[in-house]
Order: sequence, then structure tokens, then C-alpha cells
Amino acid sequence: MDPIDDAILRELTADARLPFRELGARVGLSANAAANRVRRLVEDRTIRRFTIVTDASPTRPGAGLEVLIEVRLADGTTNEAFTAALDAGFPQVLDAVHVTGSYDYLLHAFVADPVALDLLVRRLKREAGAGQTFTRLALRGH
Repeated sequence: MDPIDDAILRELTADARLPFRELGARVGLSANAAANRVRRLVEDRTIRRFTIVTDASPTRPGAGLEVLIEVRLADGTTNEAFTAALDAGFPQVLDAVHVTGSYDYLLHAFVADPVALDLLVRRLKREAGAGQTFTRLALRGH
């Protein structure tokens, strides 16, 4: 990582859909050089995924539930396998933080309703290697 990579990350954090031509202009590179840098940041997993943020507030009626899910991995599940499964097929999970304590991960997710939450937790256990979960509903954010 160098100052140009830092600048690229700042720009993409603000707008992940920024065209390479515009990104390059903002950080002092050509479009091709900017594209090559972004590809390298993806390959070395500095950039794990590109996502969107909508203006749908989770506190608006019908907008869904914001949840925090503590996950203890099942015996034999590695951290790498768990995070790869999340990256591959769990778009509801916005963030997965490896933590200390009695659980291995703290997940931040949005789901449509309690039924969708139940499906998410079941899939985490069946497909991602979660052994035990503890779920909290966010009542309001800061």
C-alpha cells in the first residue's frame, strides 16, 4: 500500500461505481493504471467486495430489520472457509468482524423480516459453517 492506493480506496469508498477514467484523474493516474491498481487491490483482498448503500432506512416501516449476529464456528470450520462462504453468497451480511470472547465473529446484517432472519441463520449454519449463533435486533442506530 502506498499513498496512491490510499487515495484510490478513499475515492472508491465514496463511490464504488467511479469509472476508471475519473478515478485515475482524481488520483493522478491514467485510466489503465487506475484499473490495474484496483485489480491488484482486489486480488490481494484489500478490497473484498463492491456494494451499494440505498437510502432505505432500516427504521422506516417495512424497510426490514438490522441485526447483529454473533457466530461461533462449528468444529472443523476455518476462518477462511467461513469468510469465503459469506463473500460468495450472503449479501445481507454487510460486515463480519473476527472478535475475541466466546464467539468467533460478529456479523452486521439487514434482513426483510423475521422469516428472512430465520432463513439467514439457518443458511449460516448449513452453508457457512456456523455452529452456534446469538442474534440481536438493532432498535436504533447512532
